[in-house]
Amino acid sequence: MYRFLMCRQWVILTLIALLLIPTMIRLGIWQMHRYDERTARNQLVTDALAAEPVPVEKLTAPGHTVTSTERYRTVTAKGRFDTEDEVVVRRRTNSDDEVGYHVLTPFVLDDGKMLLVNRGWIPSDGPSQTAFPKVPAPPSGEVTVEGRLMPDETTAASGIKNLQGLPDRQIMLINSEQQARRLDATVLGGYISQTAPEPEGDTPELLGDPGKEDAALNYAYAIQWWLFSAAVPFGWVVLARREARERAQEAAGRSDTAKSEPAAV
Repeated sequence: MYRFLMCRQWVILTLIALLLIPTMIRLGIWQMHRYDERTARNQLVTDALAAEPVPVEKLTAPGHTVTSTERYRTVTAKGRFDTEDEVVVRRRTNSDDEVGYHVLTPFVLDDGKMLLVNRGWIPSDGPSQTAFPKVPAPPSGEVTVEGRLMPDETTAASGIKNLQGLPDRQIMLINSEQQARRLDATVLGGYISQTAPEPEGDTPELLGDPGKEDAALNYAYAIQWWLFSAAVPFGWVVLARREARERAQEAAGRSDTAKSEPAAV
């Protein structure tokens, strides 16, 4: 009854099914790995945001690379803003996906070291993209700032090209080593996204809390791939039984026809 499975069409169909099953299983496993990774990253963000603020120099130092467990930790620093060496970071968006700048202001600590402070977002509504935009001034004199510790930005990690030949006081990436060379100063590794004090007039616009990745979506995709892998052999059996049944009906029809025909004289 099932000799038709040896024909070319069914051999090809069977080989495709045998290839699809492990492929879909592997895709499901990969999605579960992505689920685990995203869940772990979300937990790191949750833990970092829930941790008590600490002085910035307890977590970073000149030349230090901010780790994944240090990222988003709330830190405090006491000193003064150096607006003369302030720069803006090009092509940054706010919560409404409007393109503008981030304001990066060096912050001189009491011990003379510098901390890079991302004071937030401003619109790019100036007369041109080459002119330095109008930036609201930070608090003057000695002040205590608070913010989330962030690692240095690189092209490899962000996908942002570090373009050369930019207008004066404009940069593409926030990188403490590059800024240390520009400032000819001792700069702490990484930078902070300011959360306090809040600016007067709500500008620059402070950056929001880091979003969490949708790990549940990867979990759903994993289940979906595994259901697909189970559906392949089920579908193959259904198709094979249907064709066997149709072939049996055709054979029975031919037999009945042969019986009803008159014998040749």
